[in-house]
Amino acid sequence: MRDWGGRLPTGDEAEILEAIRRRAHLPVGRGLALGIGDDCAIYRPRGAREDLLFTTDLLLEDVHFRRQTHPPEALGHKALARGLSDIAAMGGVPRFCLLSLAAGAGADRRWIDRFYDGLFRLARATGAPLVGGDLARAAQTACDIVVCGAVPRGTALRRDGARAGHAIYVSGRLGGSALGLETGTGKAWARHLRPQPRLALGVFLRERIGASAAMDLSDGISLDLHRMALASGLEAAIEPPPRFPGASPGQALHGGEDYELLFTAGPRITVPARFETIPLTRIGVMRRGQPGAVYLSGQPLPALGYDHFRGSR
Repeated sequence: MRDWGGRLPTGDEAEILEAIRRRAHLPVGRGLALGIGDDCAIYRPRGAREDLLFTTDLLLEDVHFRRQTHPPEALGHKALARGLSDIAAMGGVPRFCLLSLAAGAGADRRWIDRFYDGLFRLARATGAPLVGGDLARAAQTACDIVVCGAVPRGTALRRDGARAGHAIYVSGRLGGSALGLETGTGKAWARHLRPQPRLALGVFLRERIGASAAMDLSDGISLDLHRMALASGLEAAIEPPPRFPGASPGQALHGGEDYELLFTAGPRITVPARFETIPLTRIGVMRRGQPGAVYLSGQPLPALGYDHFRGSR
């Protein structure tokens, strides 16, 4: 296996991932329908009526959470919720999960039990049983979730399906998680601790709406919409998205970990104002132009969402 010559490629997260993607040759004829670059990889078993979705996500101490302020039950919930949100973004139904946990200093047996309490509670509620993983010790706590889901063959929602003239929608109200992280109180803090993956909504968008593209909002809409527009070869023009009560405009645009769904639909498709209790809001339109560019109220919107290698939000 080749290495990076002693260092990672320079650049932001997108540039590094693109360098990795170019080197990860997708095997032909082995059932892989989609590789690096979307919320999930898609594996198509020969002769099967459904495609399998695979996603993996890290949860790192002092990057995604602080052990002093985040209860272990909430971390177990959030670890699985992050992966389930990727399955939701592609309109999938969960099948199972795997988890590797490195318990950091101070994470004793009681802490570990409480962490798994949170994970198992969400796993039971969503039909994503834990079927394997790994357990280790480390200086700081870290975990890696792997989730498998499924969709009927060829129906997965992807980032690259938007077309010029398609309307842009977002579920829920944005900025709540960022507000909760800042204040540590109230409904915003609860939103930050225990995000709710929009699994039923994802299936609704695939089956009933016929959404053309979708992804989950994990890093902030300014960055995630840029990614969708880039994948679809278009630019996006939007108005300010709906805000979580008390969230600032910056938190709604650039704050991460909302785990709402961003999606597009053709101009003749009627999207309801709500799905169950979740608002669905039209915020703009995809159009021809500079691929990946996003305009807010006519002005360029910089992609200032969370980037692990740029380190800004």
